Amino acid sequence: MVVRALTVLAAVLGLLGSAFAQAPSNEPPVTLFENVRLFDGKSGALSAATNVLVRGNNIEKISKDPIPVDAGTGTSGGTRRIAGAGRTLMPGLIDNHWHAMMVRPSVATMMTGDVGYLNLLAGAEATNTLMRGFTTVRDVGGPVFGLKRAIDDGTVAGPRIFPSGAIISITSGHGDFRQPFELPRTVGAPQSRQEQLGAAMIADSPDEVRVRVREQLMLGASQIKLTAGGGVASPHSPLDVSTFTEPELRAAVEAAGNWGTYVTVHAYTPAAIRRAIDAGVKVIEHGHLMDQQTAELMAEKGIWLSMQALPDELAEAFPPGSFERMKARQVFAGTDRTYELAKRHKIRTAWGTDVLFSGQLATRQGALLTKLVRWYTPAEVLVMATGTNAELLALSGLRNPYPGKLGVVEEGALADLLLVDGDPIADIRLIEQPGKNFVVIMKDGKIYKNSL
Repeated sequence: MVVRALTVLAAVLGLLGSAFAQAPSNEPPVTLFENVRLFDGKSGALSAATNVLVRGNNIEKISKDPIPVDAGTGTSGGTRRIAGAGRTLMPGLIDNHWHAMMVRPSVATMMTGDVGYLNLLAGAEATNTLMRGFTTVRDVGGPVFGLKRAIDDGTVAGPRIFPSGAIISITSGHGDFRQPFELPRTVGAPQSRQEQLGAAMIADSPDEVRVRVREQLMLGASQIKLTAGGGVASPHSPLDVSTFTEPELRAAVEAAGNWGTYVTVHAYTPAAIRRAIDAGVKVIEHGHLMDQQTAELMAEKGIWLSMQALPDELAEAFPPGSFERMKARQVFAGTDRTYELAKRHKIRTAWGTDVLFSGQLATRQGALLTKLVRWYTPAEVLVMATGTNAELLALSGLRNPYPGKLGVVEEGALADLLLVDGDPIADIRLIEQPGKNFVVIMKDGKIYKNSL
């Protein structure tokens, strides 16, 4: 009996030893990109043949010489080697004006649709966004906190999200989609549908602004978005109007500043832009109708311009002859002049798409970026969509949900990388066909696509 018991015990111990031997390593995953040419997100030329080692979610080493690796490193028992064969390794793209919850649904669906359905649409679109090579987006309005959490915990594949939470607007302002029968708004009345969703919040005094800003910060906003002037998509908002008063804007800036972050505002006209700057706002979204004096002021104060080369097709999301389509045409007509002013005065300029209510247009996200070659060189365009956009993201300070350096390929930076089959500086249109030309897509050190 004793011998039999010892035999059984030995077998059990042997099985346990085998199980422990086969258990996954706690070592971080390691990937070695070999023989690649780097676009680093800062300079205008590709490097010579280079090797890049990624350990965990960071770029650990960049060298023109072979990088020795420990054969026992990595969760798979070794280093994943990717033969670049002279392809281009570049930072993941960044879209600094995105609305993750509002890309696919129509306006009507967004305002009346089932919340579960809206989130499923957004999750599917988030995966497609990542597969287009956009590893980070700055979401400037919408109920995106749940989607961000699902992406961050691995439930859904998608880009990093810098969330603003609900757009904060005034009664009748851009972002107010309420219908006339929902007026007048009274204190203590039930919230409107858009407020229940967390898509937009109405604030009509400095005190209300403070409350709405603090609510978004409590929910996890990395920056705050207000609408300082009229807009295209909203049914009650002429382009020429200025919305928040300067004290109201100052209340938002103060509340955000107390949390170490910043306010960005939707504004087209000189009056709306100037009032926002006077109130301490650091970033202007759009600016398509600015004038010479406003551009000079932005340059003098170091104000960021988050600009979009909006496509004519975006106007087609609105009914023919509608108020919204008319406003869209007026805004689009100002694009050339605004980019010319931004370049002439060396305004700090970031880029985004602002795709709304058009899943079809979202498929052309890369093509909306390449449109910038009308005003910039291909290298300048790619720097803007990587390193420069990341500089704007850094304004969030300690509210940055992803501590680390984004938008560049350098030692110590976060490993958000694209391996491009070709040279995107020589042929920027490679960006327009990510399914074909992005052969590896990595975010946070994890490979989401490898077609080699």
